[in-house]
Order: sequence, then structure tokens, then C-alpha cells
Amino acid sequence: MANEDAPEIVLSSTITCPLCGHAETEIMPTDACQWFYDCKGCKAVLKPKKGDCCVFCSYATVPCPPIQEGGSCCA
Repeated sequence: MANEDAPEIVLSSTITCPLCGHAETEIMPTDACQWFYDCKGCKAVLKPKKGDCCVFCSYATVPCPPIQEGGSCCA
């Protein structure tokens, strides 16, 4: 039975490369933290900013599922 008070987790997020500006909509993993992302525009390997746990928290429109749930990221 689903908890009706729990917010719905959004899995689709648009990640934007800070180097070339290329944006791509991706599906975030729910079972692992994504520490690296290969930009499809300039081929740079993105890593989380200091203090962020994953590339989605650093460069995407929606934070990772653990943060959306109000927990700590990818713990």
C-alpha cells in the first residue's frame, strides 16, 4: 500500500553541462549514486560539485531521489 502523504519521486531530470551548455534529459538511478556523467555534447566527464553527492544534485533540474525524499544523498 502506497503512502499517500509521501511526495511522488521524479526520476526524469535534465542535466546541463557547465562547459558547453548541452542539455540532456536522463532517468536517474534509484539504486545507486551517479558520480560521473559523460556529456553528449563535448564529451567532458562531469563530477559532482564540492558538497554535492552526485551529478544530478550539481547540474540537473531535479535533485536525486534520496534528496527528493528528504534524506541524505546516496547514503
